[in-house]
Amino acid sequence: MSKRDFTNTGINTRLVHTGNDPEDFFGFVNPPVVHASTVLFPDAATMAGRNQRYTYGTKGTPTTDALATAIDALEGSAGTVLVPSGLAAVTIPLLGFLSSGDHVLIVDSVYHPTRNFADTMLARLGVEVEYYDPMIGAGIAERMKPNTKVVFTESPGSNTFEIQDIPAIAREARARGAVVMMDNTWATPLYFRPLEHGVDISIHAATKYPAGHSDVLLGTVSANERCWEQLRQTHETMGCCAAPDDVYQVLRGLRTMGVRLERHEQSALEIARWLETQPGVAQVLHPGLESFASHELWKRDFSGSSGIFSIVLDGGGTEQAHAFLDALKIFGLGYSWGGFECLAVHVQLGDRTIAKGEYGGPVIRLQIGLEDVEDIKADITLGLAAAAASR
Repeated sequence: MSKRDFTNTGINTRLVHTGNDPEDFFGFVNPPVVHASTVLFPDAATMAGRNQRYTYGTKGTPTTDALATAIDALEGSAGTVLVPSGLAAVTIPLLGFLSSGDHVLIVDSVYHPTRNFADTMLARLGVEVEYYDPMIGAGIAERMKPNTKVVFTESPGSNTFEIQDIPAIAREARARGAVVMMDNTWATPLYFRPLEHGVDISIHAATKYPAGHSDVLLGTVSANERCWEQLRQTHETMGCCAAPDDVYQVLRGLRTMGVRLERHEQSALEIARWLETQPGVAQVLHPGLESFASHELWKRDFSGSSGIFSIVLDGGGTEQAHAFLDALKIFGLGYSWGGFECLAVHVQLGDRTIAKGEYGGPVIRLQIGLEDVEDIKADITLGLAAAAASR
């Protein structure tokens, strides 16, 4: 192994060392934060041919290269682009691979802003949008048309955490000429590597676990060889580049993501199993639980689970959901997840057309942070008591 070759090392070693060679920057452990728009050329011929590594701020800097290189090492991808948010990481590849008259299949349990983009912008641009059951597996073949250009997956599904049979979907979709995209934010490339399961483009809201501190917005999009050039050109054409300070903070967060994610996983699983025994909880929606409907798919394809899952309260409606949330002291009431703190939100599933489910009570999404497990349990107990008292 050469001095800077970390290919065959453990994941935490790669997270700590990939994406920056201190020898490139006078021995400094972290790469510099390069703020750039204009880049100067040594002469007119070099400028005319753009014959140097960096030509303009939107086309990359040493800061963006450091994070993109680290993400490529984790994803096993041919290239990665960095964008200002997780939503931008969804919209850029969809715009890059869809045209007017095309048909796109999107999983019905998708992140709501993705659905909103599809139903508004894509529809206005003349793209035919169709949603499919997250449990469809190889049956995706029956939903494909001659003009199906993209199959968009997300596993687990937002809020209800259905695990898709990604290898089966990818096999059928690619056999019919479609590009397969996956929002893999929940698992991160530490617990699932989409490109190894037939996916062409892997999408992450780096806002979540890579950043890890609830203070940065960023997205990453990684592609295999067959899709990389088209993705790169789309990113360059759109000019949708991430700010260097945000990139730097995500790169810094990446160094500790492995140990943080282990804590999130352990705490969330312990709390999820405990919640299965608590009065007032009708169901726990966590793929790592043996009781979960698609647990076996998770067990087959994933190497771990993260810190976010949902519970279904035993009856009631909005009043009970609000009582539960308002009683919490440790949990913050806020969107997003992947940060160090516990968060809770009342889930709304009214936008779904297929994967509606019959849950029998309010669905509450819990982000389990880095707080002590016993304190978290005590806080949830307060919420359950308040929900029961509100009936």
